[in-house]
Amino acid sequence: MIDVHSYDLYIVAFSGGKDSVACLLNLLDLGIPKHKIELWHHDIDGHDTILMDWECTPDYCRKLAGAFGLPIYYSWKEGGFRREMLRRNSLTAPNTFETPSGNRTAGGKTGKPGTRLKFPQVSPDLSVRWCSGYLKIDICKTAIRNQERFNGIRTLVISGERGEESPNRAKYAQFEPDEADLRNGRTPRHVDRWRPVLHWKEQEIWEIIERHKVQPHPAYYLGWSRVSCKFCIFGNANQFASAYKISPRQGDELITLEQQFGCTLKREQSLPALIAKGKPYPETDDTELVKVATSTEYTLPIITENWQLPAGAYGESCGPI
Repeated sequence: MIDVHSYDLYIVAFSGGKDSVACLLNLLDLGIPKHKIELWHHDIDGHDTILMDWECTPDYCRKLAGAFGLPIYYSWKEGGFRREMLRRNSLTAPNTFETPSGNRTAGGKTGKPGTRLKFPQVSPDLSVRWCSGYLKIDICKTAIRNQERFNGIRTLVISGERGEESPNRAKYAQFEPDEADLRNGRTPRHVDRWRPVLHWKEQEIWEIIERHKVQPHPAYYLGWSRVSCKFCIFGNANQFASAYKISPRQGDELITLEQQFGCTLKREQSLPALIAKGKPYPETDDTELVKVATSTEYTLPIITENWQLPAGAYGESCGPI
């Protein structure tokens, strides 16, 4: 059994989605002191123009952290999703991450040049579904490995994978050494990984969020049942039709790139065909809510007395397989 109170520092991998919010609230329910908790958000699109993700997500995460009096640190691959996808016979870009003492950059100088020129594909293999590996998992490891403050202490990394989402995730270990762990090294760095909501049902996720009166991410109210990227590769026809309806500029860019690559985002059909087959969620007619979700400033409350279950709750999961 994990002794959850035995760590010096707790890092919550914080996407702003319901599972990561539930992970944070569970830590607080367990009595973990706030001064030991950090939220880490991996910015998929980097600090360039938005292509894949929700515009409001970074600020939603920032304001949620502020509402609970917690620090939040952002990290990103230089050039984000777009640069990695357009890589042609070149090294992967460096990773930049915020720290208590300022920004630091690591990587991007060694390895073998490679070419992508295609979208990540739906697969449990992270070398194929490279958006998760290169833009989130690897960046987290790099940030821990390149900060001396983790040496000589016990750190617990908390992430929100749930077995209910897919058979593959159901096989994950709930507790294990993190890939950044170096507890037996010359300078010990003890880092464990805990997936506290691995065996939770979706109902339990919404219950803890409601109990703490946390306003969920706007995408849930627009009909999405998962908050990853707006144009997530796991999305079905309805989600892509909805995303295209509210963000046609990014949608047209993805369609153009698909045509240039000669390789579809979804193996079985092109994006125009997928979008045409879907039906936008009715909630995307709410122009004010769309404006909040597609703005870089989040303007709704974080804590609300008027908590309502989002339209996307218990909907089309469209998650990792």
